[in-house]
Amino acid sequence: MLSEACGSSLLLALPDDIFAIVTQSLSPRDLCNLGLCCRGLYALAASEKVWLTQCDMIGIIHLRDLVEWRKGVSSYKALCRFLVSVQPLLGIWVHQNPELGNVVYVMPGFISVVGCRIIPQELGPLGIEDGPILWAPVFEIIGDLDGSATFFLHGRERENDYFYPGSLEPVDRTCNVLLLEVEPRQQRTGGTLVHSKSFAHHLDKDLSRKICRSDSGISKSQRVSGKNALMVPFSRLAFVNRKNLLEIVTSRIRAKVPDSANGLLFPRLRDDENFQKDMVLLFERRSFLLQMHKISGGLIDWKDSPQLSREPTRLESSEIRKSLDHSSGICNSLNGYDGRTQCTKRKTLGVYLKDSLKQILGKSSSIYGSREILKNGSSSSENKHAQLHEFLRSGDTIGLSLHAATMKLSSYRAWPNMHDSRFALYKLPVRPPTAGQEYAGLWGGTFGWPPGRPTEDKPGKALFFLLLSYEESQGQQLLIATKILEGTHYVLHPNGSAMFIVNIDEPSLDPFPWDTDGNSLPVEVKHAFMGEGIANGYGFRYPGSKPGSLFVIQEGLLAFIWKESRAVLTLQRLNLQELLKKGERVPALPPIVNFSYLTKSYSNVFAGFSNTSNCLSSPRQNHL
Repeated sequence: MLSEACGSSLLLALPDDIFAIVTQSLSPRDLCNLGLCCRGLYALAASEKVWLTQCDMIGIIHLRDLVEWRKGVSSYKALCRFLVSVQPLLGIWVHQNPELGNVVYVMPGFISVVGCRIIPQELGPLGIEDGPILWAPVFEIIGDLDGSATFFLHGRERENDYFYPGSLEPVDRTCNVLLLEVEPRQQRTGGTLVHSKSFAHHLDKDLSRKICRSDSGISKSQRVSGKNALMVPFSRLAFVNRKNLLEIVTSRIRAKVPDSANGLLFPRLRDDENFQKDMVLLFERRSFLLQMHKISGGLIDWKDSPQLSREPTRLESSEIRKSLDHSSGICNSLNGYDGRTQCTKRKTLGVYLKDSLKQILGKSSSIYGSREILKNGSSSSENKHAQLHEFLRSGDTIGLSLHAATMKLSSYRAWPNMHDSRFALYKLPVRPPTAGQEYAGLWGGTFGWPPGRPTEDKPGKALFFLLLSYEESQGQQLLIATKILEGTHYVLHPNGSAMFIVNIDEPSLDPFPWDTDGNSLPVEVKHAFMGEGIANGYGFRYPGSKPGSLFVIQEGLLAFIWKESRAVLTLQRLNLQELLKKGERVPALPPIVNFSYLTKSYSNVFAGFSNTSNCLSSPRQNHL
């Protein structure tokens, strides 16, 4: 009797609501394992209430939104599978180029997650909260009926918007690098190309096994194929081969976006009167994209491509030149978006050609000489580049893929050191505010006082995004404000530079220069700290610094004031998800550069998308 009370019968006797509360202490994997114990627990562990609780615990979307998302999947268990697979992708991703900002924010869409690039811009008279934030789509990952995930890259070519369907590799739970790659696959069955499910890679009736499998984080390109032969990772190819493969695949798999699918990627705020209409449109759009993905599959037969199938298997110099000509065309197309933007990388393209030719002769092992430390501790630059045919023979088709990997990256003041020749985005470690580190997180603001208010001589003010983080140095706690986005016409400070550094343990006695705020209310200074702010003096990459103070003001505002010039940078916390839902969408760049813009640029490559209220014509600030 006692053994029965202590066994599964005790759990089986619990009401569904109570059992759902009990399972809050279990992970989705633990819940799947519990269902393997006996038939009774299997049925109980498959309860909709139990998996709704699991979905809610993941914390990606609100409970009421989960009910809406459930309408597009077979069960809450399938929805949980999708949420588990995409959760590590949420957050802020960056790249070093262009210097004016390559900030991509990944946020929930509708049974999807969407990567949105924040466009460097100036703010109009409405400020950050009410002014439209400009953004462009980069990619989206959509959940299918069974909870598997499909990947779409966004891009714009010749004034047309395109989708580029692909697959999502199993996501590493601690991923910090997002890689755009080409993946070889065995997909021929009876002479036809078969679509591959992106998350689990094949259908399986046992959904629990697929959820558990999602944590592996192992790329297909690293798995064993055939007679225990390791497939060649995409990263081991030479840069010119990786670039060429991406260009070939995207040019062959692209699908023009119809007007019906070129609308919303996520619903507007719930208090918007059009919210329910948004949900209907999003549901129809999602169904269309899933159907399109199943029909096309995003796969091509590389043997039918003369650039890839002929011998010698290394890309010949004529193919390299063809690829470089295509790259030059991309630069020219960018010039079409913005007449002020010029293709400044002809010399760099020449370097690509030179290094590619060296590679054919076996004299070059790296395009830039950068060293990327992989998860297993080996350096990719130390490994000999793999030949193209070694990569292609792993499958008879190739397709686009998104790979969220974990790499050992060094960083400086929260800004990761990046590889120069990887089509990649790097995740920023945004820490939530905690006791003793109350100011950690993402902040946005502009120069000038009152905060964000335009003046007659400056109708628009450059929008800055800063990541505030803490660091211990010589027994002192420093608060570091790292710049990740700048809305000027020509960059003033490099990405990853510290706009200011303050010592939290050293109070400031300097007075706040103004008595009232923008609403003519008295300014209440709660705290003030001594520090140093960025200043010109040692060149662009290594700027100098000048003394200043950070003031904590009412309503959660921060203001850093340079002591000598009295220039003030005012900041407020940002909710990027809400800002984007109220924002304004602009066209994307061509697909590969839309994901990762490897070309070095100090001007705003997105300036052609600005509207009249968000023009990007501010002069360089001379007060720092």
